[in-house]
Amino acid sequence: MSISKILNSLEKSWERDDILLNIKKGLGTDEIVNEFLIKNERQIKELNALLRPEDIDLLNQVEQLSTCESKLISEIKNLNYLKNNENYHILNQKMIVPSNRVFFNKISSFMINWSNKAVVITLLTISAIALSKQAWA
Repeated sequence: MSISKILNSLEKSWERDDILLNIKKGLGTDEIVNEFLIKNERQIKELNALLRPEDIDLLNQVEQLSTCESKLISEIKNLNYLKNNENYHILNQKMIVPSNRVFFNKISSFMINWSNKAVVITLLTISAIALSKQAWA
């Protein structure tokens, strides 16, 4: 059998939709790969016997390409996580700001009322002291 026929047959066995379904079912990547190797053992042995050194170099390059794609997916996922995390912090801050504003409004109204009373009490005290000094004089 030729390399292209073996590769086409293996490609048909490695249906991405089926792999995704297995992942969704909870199968691990090692299980999926091992199952594929067992089902296609004969074809993989034939392919391995037909591979030339330049074919192995090509397989190494394809492996590096897959690794790059995996890293890219991971980075995109991390960026999405960071974006969601930032959105969470922004929402959290928006939730904190109104409660801080309510607290600030309560304190400011308390201070305004208290300071008005304090001013009145201070003025009355000063007036009382001034009147008592006049009375003693």
